[in-house]
Amino acid sequence: MPPLVLPAALIAVAILAALAALQLAVAFGAPLGHFVWGGKSRVLPPTLRIASAFSIVIYAAIALVLLDRAGAIDIFPGEQVEAVATWFIFGYFTLGILANGVSRSKPERYTMTPTCALLASCTLLIALS
Repeated sequence: MPPLVLPAALIAVAILAALAALQLAVAFGAPLGHFVWGGKSRVLPPTLRIASAFSIVIYAAIALVLLDRAGAIDIFPGEQVEAVATWFIFGYFTLGILANGVSRSKPERYTMTPTCALLASCTLLIALS
């Protein structure tokens, strides 16, 4: 494994953990909704609170894939599953750059666009390994 792959995975996992904490906070009604889901509501409506809770599960799954691909853990059968999943995750974060970049919410645009760019960069490094 190239030397920067594990640090890239650990950076991505740390960012995902921070995003999960943010999603958990907004799921429980914290007035931080201007950072997520288009930033339309400071306190999220019930449907977006559920989506925020579900996103935590997605972040955890992404973290597992990235850690597996980086060689830190071994939970997925065969390298093909994690390789394809890693490229899919890279695409997801790349789309996130675009989606957050056009958000009407300045807080979301200014925080989540670079966050997605960093996640995409880390994921690309892991995918190329």
